[in-house]
Amino acid sequence: MISEAVPSTPHRPQKRGSLRKRLISGCAAGGFGLLVVGLGGWWFTLAVCVIVHLGLLEFFRMAQFKGIRPATKTTLVACQVLLLSTQWAVQGGLPQVLADAVLPLSGAAICAWLLLQPITGSIADIAASIFGLFYLGFLPSHWVQLRNLSDPLLTPALAQLPTDWTWCSSGLAITLSTCLMIVASDIGSWGFGQCFGRHQLSPISPGKTVEGALGGVICSMVLGLLSGRLLGWPLMGLPGMLLGALVALIALVGDLTESMMKRDAGVKDSGDALPGHGGILDRIDSYLFTPAVVVYAITLVRSIPG
Repeated sequence: MISEAVPSTPHRPQKRGSLRKRLISGCAAGGFGLLVVGLGGWWFTLAVCVIVHLGLLEFFRMAQFKGIRPATKTTLVACQVLLLSTQWAVQGGLPQVLADAVLPLSGAAICAWLLLQPITGSIADIAASIFGLFYLGFLPSHWVQLRNLSDPLLTPALAQLPTDWTWCSSGLAITLSTCLMIVASDIGSWGFGQCFGRHQLSPISPGKTVEGALGGVICSMVLGLLSGRLLGWPLMGLPGMLLGALVALIALVGDLTESMMKRDAGVKDSGDALPGHGGILDRIDSYLFTPAVVVYAITLVRSIPG
């Protein structure tokens, strides 16, 4: 970790003010997230749609800094259709095969749009548009799938709750647990990095250290173990600890991926939507790859006989 000089006294009030803004906006974002996760259903999906829309605008802004001309409007619409069709399908109002068809059809629509432009799209234009569809459409759609899980076998402890606690579904519990694992990973990475950080993790993000990354994994594993025990998972919650390690590692990949894009675009933050935190992408980068990994990990475990 690169040591920094202690700021002189005149700069301390400014630093405290920046920290205050960061705490206030962070608490507001956390409170909003807790509210929409608790509401679930279409409220949750619509909230994800708004976040995805704002994040995609920031992503395309960075791409345009590199001279890339993505199919912005088409991709924005395609991502919304993808999220809404996912929610519609999990509620049984749309055949799953039609929801599955949205992704490839959206890719074809994006390419068609680029073909119709006065200046034919380049490989970079196609790649940025399709990656935007994947990064901020397909991946976030797994949050919708995760929140809509309803199999009581996934959370045996919830079956012991009174009948008027039916709102506390498997999807709610696992979604909250996943989010808290990511938060624990972020806090652990920062805390361990500040106290023990000595070895730089990657030149892409100079402030991150190997010690900080290990601290994030440990904190996420502890939170995962507690979640596993509370949810009644077997082996005293051990699967939760393993899931916590996986979530922390994938969240780190998401964080570094966004840092790599910012570095290439030559920007410090993806935007300025959140005071003290930068843009929407700066805040959700750790939350993009993780839901897909959790959904498929759960699917894999459920498919194992016995």
